[in-house]
Amino acid sequence: MDKVLKLNIKGYNAELPIMPLPSGINIAFFNLHGNSEMTEHCGKELAKYLTDCDVLITAESKGLQLTHVCARELNQHYYAVARKSKKLYMQDGIEVNIESSITTGKEQNLYLSKHDVDLIKGKKVGIVDDVISTGASLLGLEALVEKAGGIIYKKAFVLAEGDAADRKDVIYLEKIPLL
Repeated sequence: MDKVLKLNIKGYNAELPIMPLPSGINIAFFNLHGNSEMTEHCGKELAKYLTDCDVLITAESKGLQLTHVCARELNQHYYAVARKSKKLYMQDGIEVNIESSITTGKEQNLYLSKHDVDLIKGKKVGIVDDVISTGASLLGLEALVEKAGGIIYKKAFVLAEGDAADRKDVIYLEKIPLL
């Protein structure tokens, strides 16, 4: 990559490649997949803000390993995962439709299994994901938590992109610009 955004995430130095989206917007692409060192660092840092949550939820896929680290650090043996396609074991679960996010560019559904619905019902839920930008994905996760009877307690992200950094209802480790 020719262009990168150099970033310090609570002591971890990262270089995020600048990539164009089909919409014409450029983003600093944050990818935890395959980077165990950065995932461990960010998960441990985020967990510090989630100590009073009963359970965590994330959406597949980039939030999975991050939430796994957070849950491990908090000694939580389970966390809920919102899937982007309905799997065989999810026939008795719930679903919500969400508007397009900045990276997907299209509407999508999020699905939660009955097991995960039961896991979060009546509990203080921490929503965890890698990046918040437009907030579309967050709205979907919030809708799932509410539909399942959970209490949205914290919303934590590694990065807040653009105007999302001005939100008072989210926790994030570092902000990045829309380019």
